[in-house]
Amino acid sequence: MKKTVSFSKNTANVFFHVLTACNLRCRHCYINPEQHGQDTLPITTIEAWLECFADRNPGANLIFLGGEPTLHPDLPQAIRTAKKLGFGSVTVDTNGYLFHDILEKVTPDDADFFSFSLDGASRKTNDAIRGAGCFDACTSGIRNAKQKGFHTSLIYTVSRLNAHELFQMPKLLKDLGIDRFFIQVIGIRGKSAQHTDIQLSRREWLDIVPKTAEAAAELGITVTYPKVFLDPKEPFECAGRVADNYFVFPNGRVYRCPLCEDFPLHGMRLENNRLIESRKISENELFLLDISEGCVMNRLIQPENLSYSQDRKAEYKIACCMLKEEISN
Repeated sequence: MKKTVSFSKNTANVFFHVLTACNLRCRHCYINPEQHGQDTLPITTIEAWLECFADRNPGANLIFLGGEPTLHPDLPQAIRTAKKLGFGSVTVDTNGYLFHDILEKVTPDDADFFSFSLDGASRKTNDAIRGAGCFDACTSGIRNAKQKGFHTSLIYTVSRLNAHELFQMPKLLKDLGIDRFFIQVIGIRGKSAQHTDIQLSRREWLDIVPKTAEAAAELGITVTYPKVFLDPKEPFECAGRVADNYFVFPNGRVYRCPLCEDFPLHGMRLENNRLIESRKISENELFLLDISEGCVMNRLIQPENLSYSQDRKAEYKIACCMLKEEISN
């Protein structure tokens, strides 16, 4: 069954970067230390900020990120605090190295998902992007998590560096026992902003991604991927207008749109453990603009995604990056 996962004010998502440090140097890393800070938040601040979002959006979904979040020695305590505060789900996004014996310090009752990042179906392709030994570390981490009863998901960021192996992923996912598969489009931010030529074209994306999603769904795996391209007559919606997504960084910046994260456009900030609106001009003003190409930020920072007819009309729109397609069997 295929459906478009629309935005909903009834569901909130908090993407909480507890640090920006990482043991890897992935070629497409979106972290920008100049904009996001280089701090590792103390557990007292993490818990205060968690309480802030729990009060604002009861039952929100929480995703712990970094850098590599398992590098934070107090992550287990943060996970348990999040559960006590009533977050609807708690996920840890990890590269698979699983530092500080994290799997020994939390249980499947504490963390709903461990979500692993893998960018190739083979060691050669994945490790060329993420670093030597990463494929083995990630797949070993997945098996350890499954053995201890955790639900697992896997994130594959598609680019010209690894698109040729996406078709091989469904079998690997099945072998690893993955529950959910997230296919991501590479964003032009952080390190990847220096390599705009690795994004797939519209034709390449549509030729490769939906077919792979369907193949994985036939194996009983739920697959989610960005819709990305809209026909000219399809309505464009901006998640910044109608949904509650918060991308939280250690320096206190809170973005509502991930495409804005390379710039000081954060619509909110945490100050004295309170969430407050940023002064104009921020991403909030961009959310209000309507253009024929769809997403305003895409038009500004990655116009290569667009194409025009001879009379200079946009041939399609770029969807909000938070609009997803979901396929399940």
